[in-house]
Amino acid sequence: MGDDASARSIEPRAWQAVLEHVERQLLDGELSPGDRLPGERQLAADLGVGRSSVREALRVLEVLGLIRTHAGSGPNAGAIIIATPGGGMSALMRLQVAAAGFPVADIVATRLVLEAHVAGALAAASARDPRPDLGTAERLLDAMDDPALSPAEFLALDAAFHLALAEASGNQVVTATMAGLRSGIEGYALAGLDRIADWPVTSARLRSEHRGVVEAIRAADAAAARSRIHDHISAYYAETAPDGAMAAPSTPEEHPRW
Repeated sequence: MGDDASARSIEPRAWQAVLEHVERQLLDGELSPGDRLPGERQLAADLGVGRSSVREALRVLEVLGLIRTHAGSGPNAGAIIIATPGGGMSALMRLQVAAAGFPVADIVATRLVLEAHVAGALAAASARDPRPDLGTAERLLDAMDDPALSPAEFLALDAAFHLALAEASGNQVVTATMAGLRSGIEGYALAGLDRIADWPVTSARLRSEHRGVVEAIRAADAAAARSRIHDHISAYYAETAPDGAMAAPSTPEEHPRW
């Protein structure tokens, strides 16, 4: 799978080039609130990437609250800058650029803290009305059931699922941090493909684990939701980490209950 996996990883990582291009313009003051970004087709041509990569980058920028996108073909269509990064947001954007170089074990440990909190908070909120909106996360799970997906396409949807849970929690700091770490998360997930002996078996397990997390959230079982997301993240890291890599925390007692 080595050569195929390397080839497949090129396009899913292309969204980073788009994101970094826009981020640099924002941080350097070349883009300001009210400015419009070029259309998807133009950005894709200018940067030599697919339009799907442009859409993915714009989605992250929208999660960060920096742009607002409008569908259609009229004068208001496309993406408009609504904020410029400052203070903590600037740091988070620089985190997005730097995340690819962070130690994988550090990214995994951070994910365990953030995502266990997200899963527990969503489960707790599910005991109240209105319940969290998990529609986007569940649509991504349905998309991951397509057997025609390449491993790289599956992992791109997987990363989007985890970000969608953070978005559903309503915690803007956690969501922005997850978006900031996303390049590092997707990078180590893709790099680990070569160490997976049987991708269909692994992908089936990942789909089942995702569904189990959502089921625990909908059942308002915070302990199960935290435990399942923790075990899900840890298991993939254990399966794909290089020999001798630091093991991720594995006991439910280590999950934070913030």
